[in-house]
Amino acid sequence: MNRRVTVAVAARVLTQLRRDHRTLAMLLVVPCVLITLLWWMFEDLPGDIFDRFGPALLALFPFIIMFLVTSVTTLRERSSGTLERLLAMPMGKGDFLLGYALAFGLVATVQALLAVALSVGLLGLEVLGPVWLLGLVAVVDAVLGTALGLFVSAFAATEFQAVQFMPAVVLPQLLLCGLFVPRSAMPDVLEAISNVLPLSYAVDAMKTLTQSSEVGEVWGDLGIVLGFVVGGLALGAATLRRRTP
Repeated sequence: MNRRVTVAVAARVLTQLRRDHRTLAMLLVVPCVLITLLWWMFEDLPGDIFDRFGPALLALFPFIIMFLVTSVTTLRERSSGTLERLLAMPMGKGDFLLGYALAFGLVATVQALLAVALSVGLLGLEVLGPVWLLGLVAVVDAVLGTALGLFVSAFAATEFQAVQFMPAVVLPQLLLCGLFVPRSAMPDVLEAISNVLPLSYAVDAMKTLTQSSEVGEVWGDLGIVLGFVVGGLALGAATLRRRTP
């Protein structure tokens, strides 16, 4: 892999995103709107319901949106023939994937900072741990969505098929991450499945930061999520095709 080529790919992706205002709005504005909508729904209800669901949503929304945008964007590059032309140049698959991961990682950083600032600063989400660490977990969650989106895009022939991976990849993690039922209270089989899903550890890290000032467990959960990020990028490089048949 060539660092100069990777940076050039990232710059190209960022330039495309800057010109695509609708995609930028989806990446940066939609998560904040969804979090605000949830806060508004629970505002007049008794109890700290937003404090219960807010941390999980800070993990879920960046993950879901980055997964969707990345998988569709990568597939578009391949189906249009752009990827084949790029790989005909002195550029490997690793350069392409790392460039995409770097570009969307920068966008994910802005996305996470906006969502955390909104949740903690304006909507009153209580955080006992360091706020900067909450933002870091949100960024890693978004990068996880990017890595898995790059991976699954290799198995789709159309943009519609890329979207169809949402129920297969995202929804099981949404249901089993502990948002609705604590993972320890699930049936043994579902708990075992939950233990091998990366989003479970992302949600655990978010909940720990809002419920405790002890951050030791957070670093462990964050390390597991980062391991899935590296694995997703490695599998993406191994399965990436130059073009769609």
